[in-house]
Amino acid sequence: MAAPAAPTRREELLERLEQGGTWDLAVVGGGATGLGVALDAASRGLSVVLLESHDFAKGTSSRATKLVHGGVRYLAQGDIGLVREALHERTTLLRNAPHLAQPLPFVLPTYKLWEMPFYGAGLVMYDVLAGVAGLGRTEFLTRGKTLAALPTARPEGLKGSIRYWDGQFDDARLALALARTAAAHGALVLNYCGVTQLLHADGRLTGLVARDAETGREFRLQARCVVNAAGVWVDGLRQQDAKAIGRPVQPMVAPSQGVHVVVDRDFLPGQHALMVPRTADGRVLFAVPWLGKLILGTTDTPRDDLPREPRPFAQELDFILREAGRYLVRAPRPLDIRSTWVGLRPLVKPVTNGDEPTKSLSREHTVLVSRSGLVTVAGGKWTTYRAMAEDVLEKCFAAGLLPRAASGITATLPLVGAPDRAAAPTPLSAPPGPHLYGSEAAQVVALAGEARHLGGGLTAAMVRFAARHEYARTAEDVLARRSRLLFLDAAMAGELAEEVGGLLREETGVDPQVEAFRELAASYAGSAQFS
Repeated sequence: MAAPAAPTRREELLERLEQGGTWDLAVVGGGATGLGVALDAASRGLSVVLLESHDFAKGTSSRATKLVHGGVRYLAQGDIGLVREALHERTTLLRNAPHLAQPLPFVLPTYKLWEMPFYGAGLVMYDVLAGVAGLGRTEFLTRGKTLAALPTARPEGLKGSIRYWDGQFDDARLALALARTAAAHGALVLNYCGVTQLLHADGRLTGLVARDAETGREFRLQARCVVNAAGVWVDGLRQQDAKAIGRPVQPMVAPSQGVHVVVDRDFLPGQHALMVPRTADGRVLFAVPWLGKLILGTTDTPRDDLPREPRPFAQELDFILREAGRYLVRAPRPLDIRSTWVGLRPLVKPVTNGDEPTKSLSREHTVLVSRSGLVTVAGGKWTTYRAMAEDVLEKCFAAGLLPRAASGITATLPLVGAPDRAAAPTPLSAPPGPHLYGSEAAQVVALAGEARHLGGGLTAAMVRFAARHEYARTAEDVLARRSRLLFLDAAMAGELAEEVGGLLREETGVDPQVEAFRELAASYAGSAQFS
């Protein structure tokens, strides 16, 4: 079981930030990558501070398709090494956070005779590459067994299916578990405290300036090494660094938008996910049972801007609903949508000036060390966050930015909340509840308000726990990322904002920004109106 979590009272965290001294490592960005780096470094005994301008996993890291996977489609690209690494990391993640990451069976229905042997061969190879890390054997299902697994799959022309295994997870709560585990190992992790300036001396990066969003207080921090893990926003910090030392750089990130649609589970009941390997325009589509709802997605649309709250384009929603309708008896309509969300993927493009070169536009991660010593990491995916973190630390050691510390232990380090492995976790396809807290469930239900059910599986006790132990400051923090209600039923989330905000105000004494969240929830719900 992981070490008990550190205190999260914001006043204490800010006092610690103000104490001065030199940190071994300062991490900018509180998404999957930054949190993974902070945990890896802190678990090696390094002094670590992580600063996030908004909330942990506010951006892309809370907007995944909720899959922990080896990358079936990468097999077709011949990237065997990448698939092997991801399959290994899949096993590690499922072992270290079994309450938040679990195996899930996927069914690939076939409607043409050639599809069964063609896709089956690839999925059998997936099993072979997984080896002892496999989650279950790939099976060829008859038409009858396919309809038993996918009761609402379109029966006309159905030949059979292939069932294989991958994983699913709760991305935002996993990010929170990383933050709290890093804190338990001595790291100072702080949300709503953005980096406003990098500090240089004689052409070398020496630290940064941070600003607390709630009070406006500024802090000057000295650090031996600064890691830029700001996701799709890494280029902003790279440009600031380059300007300070007089060496311009080209952007390294080409953002791509992925849209997800949530509908009720009756569109696809049961415990299996549906995988469409090739849609009408050559993409992959999933229908994934998750926390009592069904996720449909995703898309892959390039965009030039970097909004904090990207919204889907009309053609993307049309595509998802249309393609889902080709495989389901009842096609979902716009009025059936409970929520939509969009993630911006930080795809990496070639960089040849000022930093080490990258080779091609890639979904996988890249680590660059600038001439001043700024370490930037971009790309990658949730499944391999831990391996990415090890790679970042290795680059820091090799560049002489950090003293080579003890060997990493994150491969076998349970995250905060990890239950006894002998206990069978509640499936993540089930509606939200105390099971998502793992070994901390008893602490949650012991708080005042456990019997006060607000809706969507959320209780007053959970709101209090989020404020006291999970760094929650706003209604959005609770309703989007401590609970996942915004992503499951945006209209309900908007209706609960006032009550959640009142509880947060009692706990924190700060403005929970209820009206701002109600506007956000309305945009996720589309045409829904809140009273």
